Amino acid sequence: MSIIELFNYIFSNVTLIFTILLTLIVVFVNGWTDAPNAIATCVSTRAMKPRAAIYMAAIFNFLGVFFMTMINSTVAHTIYKMVDFRGSVHDSLTALCAALVGIVIWAVAAWWFGIPTSESHALIAGLSGAAIALQGGLSGINGAEWIKVIYGLVLSLVMGFGLGFIVVKVIELIFKNYDRRKAFVLFKNAQIASGAGMAFMHGAQDGQKFIGVFMIGMFLAKGDGTTMEFQIPIWIMIICSLIMAFGTSIGGYRIIKSVGIDMVNFEKYQGFSADLAAISCVLTASIYGLPVSTTHIKTTAIMGVGSAKSIFSVNWRIVRSMVFTWLLTFPGCGLVGYFMATIFIKLF
Repeated sequence: MSIIELFNYIFSNVTLIFTILLTLIVVFVNGWTDAPNAIATCVSTRAMKPRAAIYMAAIFNFLGVFFMTMINSTVAHTIYKMVDFRGSVHDSLTALCAALVGIVIWAVAAWWFGIPTSESHALIAGLSGAAIALQGGLSGINGAEWIKVIYGLVLSLVMGFGLGFIVVKVIELIFKNYDRRKAFVLFKNAQIASGAGMAFMHGAQDGQKFIGVFMIGMFLAKGDGTTMEFQIPIWIMIICSLIMAFGTSIGGYRIIKSVGIDMVNFEKYQGFSADLAAISCVLTASIYGLPVSTTHIKTTAIMGVGSAKSIFSVNWRIVRSMVFTWLLTFPGCGLVGYFMATIFIKLF
């Protein structure tokens, strides 16, 4: 669909207007509340000042959304195929709107309390709950695609923690006799580069998820819920990239403080190790079309690096708070999506 065709559908379908606006709001909120995780470690190790790091993250989020979607859009396709919103155009778009409203409420609440909740899992849960409400049962879920979420969750926890532990041990072994002053300069620059890389991979993963939602809304507006393969228009990539970058530029210091400052106290080489481990995990997931949580991967990588130093160097109270929020996200946001969709369909 060209942008001209989209405008034609917008003017003939008021619900589509709200769907597009809500999708862009969710993209903005993701950049605002989730993207700061990417640069949390380079701020906590004082490799960069918070404001400069946030602007850097905004730029590389933009690049990540745009370039990764052009190269490999499998994550967007997974999100698109994961749920079934087929039905009347009005009810389908209304249910999708309801899911997006629930996701925004959830994300803003988590940001307010400084808890790095997973926007990815909130999106998946909210869409799933709304699709179940729309279809009146589990027929709203495509199990073959949804199972990729479980694979991604396992990857987040196991590979994130394991690689964080291994990478920092290898770096300590390689640089154990290295001049400390030279190492300081080396890892300060490496930490900045890895922070940029992590921001790029955040955009690559999360940007595609919301592009997938955008495509759902576009095809529903055309009354076409059967198309499974599609090309993502460049103008959609650019719009989502810009909105996410703008959201990131607004701020996010609450999340940076929780992830990079309160949870563990790192040196620069440790922050670089956590970023390198997280980048490797997110890149692997993106290539295979697994919709992973960049928040989960980054925080578990931080835990792995911290545990390599000492199990007591990690603030497990903060970790418990995060894990509780993660566990609550799927059922909580799923129920919010379900009840919001039920109410919206009856009211509108």
